[in-house]
Amino acid sequence: MAKEILKRSEVPEEFTWNLKDIFESDEAWLAEYEALKELPEKVAAFRGKLGESAANLLEFFKEDDELNVRLEMLYGYASCKCDQDTANSTYQDFRGKAMSVIVAISSAGAYASPEIMAIPEETLNRFYEEEPELETYRRSIYSVRRRAEHILSPECEAILSAAGEMSEAPQTISSTFENADLKFPSVTDKEGNTYPLTGGSFVPLLESPDQEFRKQVFETYYNRLGEFKNTVAATLDAQFKQLRFFAETRKYPSTLAASLDRTEVPTEVYTNLIEAVHANLDKMYRYVALRKKMLGVDELHMYDVYTPIVADAAEEIPFEQAKETVLEALHVLGDDYVALLKEGFENRWIDVYENEGKRGGAYSSGNSWPHPYVLLNHKDNLDSQFTLAHEMGHALHSYHSCKYQPVSTSGYVIFVAEVASTCNEVLLMRHLLKKTTDKRQRAYLINHFLDQFKGTIYRQTMFAEFELEMGRMAENGESLTADALSAKYHELNKLYFGPDMISDDGIALEWARIPHFFYNYYVFQYATGFSAAVAIANRILAEGEPAVADYKKFLSGGSSTDPISLLKIAGVDMSTPDPINSALKLFDELLDEMESLVG
Repeated sequence: MAKEILKRSEVPEEFTWNLKDIFESDEAWLAEYEALKELPEKVAAFRGKLGESAANLLEFFKEDDELNVRLEMLYGYASCKCDQDTANSTYQDFRGKAMSVIVAISSAGAYASPEIMAIPEETLNRFYEEEPELETYRRSIYSVRRRAEHILSPECEAILSAAGEMSEAPQTISSTFENADLKFPSVTDKEGNTYPLTGGSFVPLLESPDQEFRKQVFETYYNRLGEFKNTVAATLDAQFKQLRFFAETRKYPSTLAASLDRTEVPTEVYTNLIEAVHANLDKMYRYVALRKKMLGVDELHMYDVYTPIVADAAEEIPFEQAKETVLEALHVLGDDYVALLKEGFENRWIDVYENEGKRGGAYSSGNSWPHPYVLLNHKDNLDSQFTLAHEMGHALHSYHSCKYQPVSTSGYVIFVAEVASTCNEVLLMRHLLKKTTDKRQRAYLINHFLDQFKGTIYRQTMFAEFELEMGRMAENGESLTADALSAKYHELNKLYFGPDMISDDGIALEWARIPHFFYNYYVFQYATGFSAAVAIANRILAEGEPAVADYKKFLSGGSSTDPISLLKIAGVDMSTPDPINSALKLFDELLDEMESLVG
């Protein structure tokens, strides 16, 4: 596509997602919204009755399944519409309406957890015998009852549920500010070409081979962002205050424990990751030293971390070519998997290119009724080809879970969310390396793979450590000021990148551009997920069909068991640091190969 960023109305239809698969029109959405507004009363009608009979309990769960699908479609449509043009106030209103009805229905059903908790064990066993269909919901019932010490009275649960809408405010404010209101000056290269600087174009512009241009992009971006650092810090402060409120109210020892308990992940997995990465920082320092040498610079700066170190091997990869290559690479997952990919490509599951006001980054919606949706801001380069593979991994994980699991266990937890996406990336990389013996092209690809390790294991662990520090500050009653956050971030950046990297002043503000800090201890799972994905991909390529069969059982598992057990089905034990150490051993081996290729 051209350098010019189009208005939403100017984007060709074939590059946009087809949201008519969810609702035919805005009017149909509004009709469903009005219908759902009437349902809190229906939900409330079960109050006090869940423990009376097996029939009541079963009927409640069936109604809950239906409601969850309808609410997900309602919110999914509004959210996608809003993200395709964040400046469109109509769809901001739609998303607000959807969240309001979700909160209203959630509040009306706040009695459910305490009532399920109160059913005596012998009574519940009798219910399973009387209504065999209740077996479908055994996992859901267990998920409630295992958290007995953190469930409050029905009255308190209703208050906490009602407070849910307010707890979304920091993330909503941050997203609106970043995507709709925050504007950057354009940047100009030495040939006089002018480029719009946006959240979506920032990293691609930093891939330029011209160091002075990269410096201009970096400084322009962070100088502008720095003008709003206090606003962003205040928003993060509000985010961690609400996390602390909910953690303390539910009697958790920390915001980390509260966030991870929802997905049955022990906090030790989080802290073990940080410890394992600290123990392997020597490999990161070796990577930084190699990057400095290959770029031939006297000083390596933070604006030098994205430009390829084998730049002349870079090639333009149009979207059509990217799709074909992804299909080839993922054929090892079977004809059925490839057929689903084609269905997504051909039936407009994907919103492809950046447009004015479009949300930055990329994601898969997770909304799998009727199918998932993927948002991209595609550039015709290798990174975007990998992003396509990554997001379609998410999408097909959601598709499999929703197809093979009942509604109640169809949603997979965030701990396993990055495994399928990253497994696709690893398979794509192995495919591309297998196709070429050209030393320069091979070095270019290995550089990209090394950057994945750097960006996913090391960088996301650094983010995770920073987020852990923010949580501790909030729990100690400290305010998350811009100066305090910048000082801590700068310190961590120096630790993770080591002595050969100049940690420029601007990088101290990077925390202000990371939306994932509003996702409640999410980022560590990129690192654990990447480690698991490397192990799974290696097994698929080594063992073939048996490994693929186990992997598809994992993809189809939803939340039918805890995430550590799910990954064991695919042959990975994340309760140990072994997958992390193994992945970083491969990182070390790739560094060896890169050094031999470039002399």
